Amino acid sequence: MSRTFLNVTSDIGKLKAVLLHRPGKEIENLVPEYLERLLFDDIPYLKIAVEEHDAFARVLGDNGAAVYYIEEMLAEVLKDTRIKECFINDFLDESNIISSSLKNALFEYLVQLEGKALADTLIAGVRKKEVPQIKNQSLSELVVDKYQFYLDPMPNLYFTRDIGAVLGCGLTINRMKTEARKRESLLLKYIYEHHEIFKDVYAPLWYTRDMAYPIEGGDQIVLNREAIAIGCSERTSPEAIELAARNIFKGSPFKKVLVFDIPKCRAFMHLDTVFTMVDIDKFTIHPGIENPMNLYIITPAASGQIDISYQTNTLEKILKKELTLNEVDLIRCGGGDPIVAAREQWNDGSNTLAIAPGVVITYERNYVSNELLESHNIKVISIRSSEISRGRGGPRCMSMPLVRDDIN
Repeated sequence: MSRTFLNVTSDIGKLKAVLLHRPGKEIENLVPEYLERLLFDDIPYLKIAVEEHDAFARVLGDNGAAVYYIEEMLAEVLKDTRIKECFINDFLDESNIISSSLKNALFEYLVQLEGKALADTLIAGVRKKEVPQIKNQSLSELVVDKYQFYLDPMPNLYFTRDIGAVLGCGLTINRMKTEARKRESLLLKYIYEHHEIFKDVYAPLWYTRDMAYPIEGGDQIVLNREAIAIGCSERTSPEAIELAARNIFKGSPFKKVLVFDIPKCRAFMHLDTVFTMVDIDKFTIHPGIENPMNLYIITPAASGQIDISYQTNTLEKILKKELTLNEVDLIRCGGGDPIVAAREQWNDGSNTLAIAPGVVITYERNYVSNELLESHNIKVISIRSSEISRGRGGPRCMSMPLVRDDIN
């Protein structure tokens, strides 16, 4: 019988293994005129961003989590020449490289690179000046185009939460909503299919990036052994949620998927930007999510079908009822003060990463929210974030948990 590796049955179980990406040269390929295209609001200073990210990784390691890096795992996969060639071709196809002459030139440029160098180059992006002169170019290629890249950088990759999500003993490999991020989950796909760590492992896929509808990990929260919360958001579609739910019910003990219909806007980009779990009955929230909301409850039915029920209620009442809790403690970002909440929400004050029940990692700069968490008997481990926070994502966004202890 195949062994298991992945295990997440709660968002607060003690974290034992996690997937990260250490920011690299892709950050230095951000320039003001390309920020909107690449989904950034600012340009982090790479040297400090790396120091801050390394400190984050040390905190995880010091608290018992094995830290894996997506670029290192991909580099190990790409040591196999056949896999490397397939990966490059897939990557070029997904980068919308249509011209055969350009595709051939890029392939020849990339295939000479070995594992880690290839992984780092593709993540960083390929500038036009880096590729040797291309022969037999078409008119469209010869007409002057001021854009500097053949292959866009992937500066959002250090938010590894979004490309996949471990739910129980299986995972989703997500279809990303935006063009800027679509290629990111291709890296996870190749790791899942070819890395030694997944060899002879029972790890079913609840959703794949080849499916038609977008879903992202920031919208996926494991509440307990029976319930998963998924945000129906700007980045995650109802069609994807339903497909994932059907597969989850077929192969896991989960009994319901709670679908939170959240505003489709940048401030509410994912469910975890406004709501995270920090203990069995404690949650961080942005005050903007406290109004009554639409909730859809998906449960398994006979013969592989599903039932969908609907209610409008406050988050507090929803959590008490669906998680069978006598009380819930909703800890408001910034203490609910409209100015403080808006400021700290900008720096992901509600985006905490629980590494054990009642123990969370946060950004140091969100000091009002951090003090409030401590007053609610939550242990706060704060990290510096002057640069990594410029990407508009918090500690939860920067981590893809692979293994957590079960909550008894």
